[in-house]
Amino acid sequence: MDNLMEKVVSLCKRRGFVFPGSEIYGGLANSWDYGPLGVELKNNIKNLWWKRFVQSRDDMVGLDASLLMNPKVWEASGHLKEFSDPLVECKQCHTRFRVNEAWSDEVWWELAKKLEKAKVSDKEKLVQETLKECPNCGAKNKFAAPQRFNLMFKTLIGSAEGKASEAYFRPETAQGIFVNFKNVLDTSRKKIPFGIAQIGKAFRNEITPGNFIFRTREFEQMEIEYFIYEKDWKRSFDMWLLEMKDWIKEIGIDLKKIHEYEHPERDLSHYSKRTVDFEYDFPFGRKELYGLAYRTDFDLKNHEKASGQNLKYRDPETNEEFWPHVIEPSLGVDRTVLAILLDAYDDSVEGRVVLRLKPKLAPYKAAVFPLLANKPELTKAAREIYDELRKDFSVTWDDRGNIGKRYFSQDEIGTPFCITVDFDSLEKKDVTVRDRDTAKQERIEIKKLKEYLRGKLD
Repeated sequence: MDNLMEKVVSLCKRRGFVFPGSEIYGGLANSWDYGPLGVELKNNIKNLWWKRFVQSRDDMVGLDASLLMNPKVWEASGHLKEFSDPLVECKQCHTRFRVNEAWSDEVWWELAKKLEKAKVSDKEKLVQETLKECPNCGAKNKFAAPQRFNLMFKTLIGSAEGKASEAYFRPETAQGIFVNFKNVLDTSRKKIPFGIAQIGKAFRNEITPGNFIFRTREFEQMEIEYFIYEKDWKRSFDMWLLEMKDWIKEIGIDLKKIHEYEHPERDLSHYSKRTVDFEYDFPFGRKELYGLAYRTDFDLKNHEKASGQNLKYRDPETNEEFWPHVIEPSLGVDRTVLAILLDAYDDSVEGRVVLRLKPKLAPYKAAVFPLLANKPELTKAAREIYDELRKDFSVTWDDRGNIGKRYFSQDEIGTPFCITVDFDSLEKKDVTVRDRDTAKQERIEIKKLKEYLRGKLD
């Protein structure tokens, strides 16, 4: 499986899906840039998600909130106090570890319970007795006392330094929705239940980022805060579980590799009453792909208390005022890209790599070729078809090498259809269309090409 990861990373660099960030300067640890094909794939995922969950529903509206917010937002949300990881350092090799990742849950909770009651002077000894051996160098009883590591990126606003100019890059997109709840409610006139959706960047100063684009310090989220009556939370939670499963199926991720993980109460975030993760079997282990959380009324209640603004909802029928409860489906864009690429990669046919992307997600829906690049009449006819198709579809042009190499090249980047203009095309006004997954070819009239592609893409 590790070999699959290496192959996908290599393909991404070689074909322009993902590049190492700042590469000409030696890169920046775990920073990645999406190339020409990667940005198309990523945008196709986001556009499909937006169409499905926002534009196709009458109980949803969108938002695009600022990356930088008043620091009081993060005080009220609990992030300044709670958004941290337990960190230990080996005094032998000076490697730092997140306790909740480098060791099992049982070990972490055994340590957490001991530390909760321990004196400061005893904490280092407790860590050494519980964790015992360094996962990196194998040194025994060499751990320093644990520290809390806040995951938020701090920055300064304006020219003056000091507490008053401190700000943070948002560690999640959710808070922008909560602080705009009243604005959205007043302008959209929505009634509960309804949701506010957002796609945007978030930043976390992760201690141990890694595994390509799986865990990065800068990442993109697709999130919904769905506002409900408290009495309806279980039904709404189950509804969103099904919605997320349907989404996973729609984008072509193998459901056999998906597992639902119910967080035990001790693992729940400070705002959550119930959380279910959709985990995926990555080559490096079973890890979280998406999350679904019941945030209760925690956020709106705390923001009202901290801001002094009324963030309650008034029921139009009973006139009762209350804080709505919230169900939050949270989907990582970058992890979605990675899971899709891993599932789509197929090198089972000897000498040929095929990226079996869902056609609606493929960077290019079709490639147009002249059979021979040195024949002006073929090139002219192919160009006319290409120019016409790109008015409605994302298509690419390729006239390099022989036709077999062009097919190989398009298979590798996931292009579902290759359209070849040959000498028969000039007389019969039709073209050869080759299917990526079956390699079968059929003749299609030029005037029916758009209709043909639409049918296949839908």
